Amino acid sequence: MTNPRGRTPASLGFSMPAEWETHEATWLGWPHNPTDWPDKLDAIRWVYAEIVRKIAPGETVRMLVRSRAEEKLARRCLTRAGADAGSVEFIVHPTNRGWTRDSGPVFVRRSVRERLETAIVHFHFNAWAKYPDWRKDRRAPETAARVLNKKLFDARSGGRPFVLEGGGIEVNGRGTLVTTEECYLDPVTQARNPGMGREEFEAALRAYLGATKVFWLAGGVAGDDTHGHVDDICRFVNAKTVALVREDNPRDVNYRPLQENWERIQDLRLEDGGKPEVAPLPMPAPLFFDGGRLPASYANFYISNAAVLVPTFNDPNDRAALGILGELFKDRQVVGIHAVDLVLGFGALHCLTQQQPAEGRVCMIEHSQAPGNRQRLRPHRTKDKP
Repeated sequence: MTNPRGRTPASLGFSMPAEWETHEATWLGWPHNPTDWPDKLDAIRWVYAEIVRKIAPGETVRMLVRSRAEEKLARRCLTRAGADAGSVEFIVHPTNRGWTRDSGPVFVRRSVRERLETAIVHFHFNAWAKYPDWRKDRRAPETAARVLNKKLFDARSGGRPFVLEGGGIEVNGRGTLVTTEECYLDPVTQARNPGMGREEFEAALRAYLGATKVFWLAGGVAGDDTHGHVDDICRFVNAKTVALVREDNPRDVNYRPLQENWERIQDLRLEDGGKPEVAPLPMPAPLFFDGGRLPASYANFYISNAAVLVPTFNDPNDRAALGILGELFKDRQVVGIHAVDLVLGFGALHCLTQQQPAEGRVCMIEHSQAPGNRQRLRPHRTKDKP
């Protein structure tokens, strides 16, 4: 890892692009930890196969696997499910879990002489300051930087490693970043950066992600063991529009916290001073496992080049959520992925995925982002050495 002469990504012109901007690839980590999905691990592998089947037509999938034996298992599942295994690059890197949004490489990008280039920021994953097994996951950004031959920035604040998860932030690619106080400002529960206050946290976001405007919502949904990740409640769907979940049942435990977020969002101003459009997303009916509430939310969707993947829960509101997002994403297909089993691991589609932005000539990337031009980018192939 390097911060040349103490310089940060932002000081070198890097910032984090929006998720809907063209990808070179999507990163995933093949599921293997049975404690994440009790008695459901085999079913989860088929969910992964369906995710790959929908993403692969538009971009490369880079899959972390523990071993070549696990790669063979993954290839067999993908092939039997009709996914394009030839579009998957397998990278041997042992992991603790498969929540690549939080532990995987977070990419930033800059324009240099009319070309876009990317780098990776290492945010020192520590299992949401909750679980003891995270050391293998923490090394995933290092492996990605080595495989892709990318700069790797060491995120630090006050001389200490700065901890951040991809599911805890949401960006519009123009400078505005949304997060929650519950996740990153609680000084006691799952404190990622003990002793760090709001100003220090925002300074780190500016330095390592190029954020120019940081907005704080209150908290997340019930059952979220990350303690308030924003990707279960609020998502940018374009540079000036957010989708925000709302609970209409006043007797539901989520009702009041989500109402507070709706009250706060009225004060959100974007990086240009404008007020965003806010589209309401419903919540599914409560899901429970072993008596505990699961964090089921339609906001945990993933935007790939070819399609927007939306978690569904065998719920009447599935249709409503797909319809709302279909109106918001008119330039690509919106498809549902069954997530009742998936959410047993306290996460869904966005939690599993991490986008790698496209790079190359600016004019080519801009053309590929235009509606109707969703052709697959063909990046150079990289070696999959561990």
